[in-house]
Amino acid sequence: MTFRMLRPARVTLASAFLALAVVALAGCSFEPEEKVWEISGPVFGTSYHINVVLTDDQERLETLAGGVEKVLEKVDGAMSTWREDSELSRFNQKTDQSEWTPISGQLFDVLSTAKEISELTGGAFDVTVGPLVNLWGFGPRARPETVPSDQELARLLAATGFENLELKADPPAVRAARPQYVDLSAIAKGYGVDAVARFLDSQGVQAYLVEIGGEVRVNGRKPDGSTWRLAIEQPIFDGREVNRVVTLDSQSMATSGDYRNYYESEGRRYSHTIDPETGKPITHNLASVSVIAEDCMTADALATGFNVMGYERASALAVRENIPAYFIVRTDEGFETHQTPAFSSYVIQ
Repeated sequence: MTFRMLRPARVTLASAFLALAVVALAGCSFEPEEKVWEISGPVFGTSYHINVVLTDDQERLETLAGGVEKVLEKVDGAMSTWREDSELSRFNQKTDQSEWTPISGQLFDVLSTAKEISELTGGAFDVTVGPLVNLWGFGPRARPETVPSDQELARLLAATGFENLELKADPPAVRAARPQYVDLSAIAKGYGVDAVARFLDSQGVQAYLVEIGGEVRVNGRKPDGSTWRLAIEQPIFDGREVNRVVTLDSQSMATSGDYRNYYESEGRRYSHTIDPETGKPITHNLASVSVIAEDCMTADALATGFNVMGYERASALAVRENIPAYFIVRTDEGFETHQTPAFSSYVIQ
């Protein structure tokens, strides 16, 4: 995920939602007093699409659109690694991080959840791998002309590790035993979804679908009483196809895969997902994993952690923790799909 400045949102009447990974797939006939409206715009180097169930009140819709922009700008200003003036960048730029650095409540919440998911996944999810993300050319720095050497990887690996970050809640603050470069791109997008959802709740919107770059959170139901239906993409490099359709009521879903953000060098494909243990892009046969959770921040981080772990390890952990997860695995014959018992109740197609 990249972070960039926002441009104005637009409000339209939604007849059906957009792309495969985020769309409410079923067209519905709506009761006259309520319709599904879409608020959309660019954010974080991708885009957001928000469906709200409301009556035709243009003033209220414009107020919501403006509020959404302010919420996302605040997240961007706290967690962007692309902005030198962001709260996170200011911490990353400190040569001495051993003293407590005051941080906002929202940055504290994200870092706290990041540490919890890091511990749960045995370090497969690790926000301190930012230097390695940059080294492989997936951060704000230019893409390298050559593949990083083992010596470069070893040097950066030795300096990373989520256990180096220490947090305190009152007042919110962070420090590091040794200087760290923190990259929240695998969790901040989900947090942005949650932040927008909380804003809509505060404005009395009872039914909505919030999507940023494929990460989704829904609440309530559509005007005809049906639940929101979402598609999980087939993990193919060209085009878009549906692999599975799920229905959510008041949950979030996030997907992590190796098929969208990558580059090729000397005949090899390099995924943007970095394994914190090796310092290299993942190479296993897990093509995509989708996770359902109450909040999108948790779903986002878990999906990334599971993607790093690979199918066997991630599936065992998800089953043990009763986490709804759906795995798409590449084989010589094509794709195999697997789901945890907790995921099965959400599948409708």
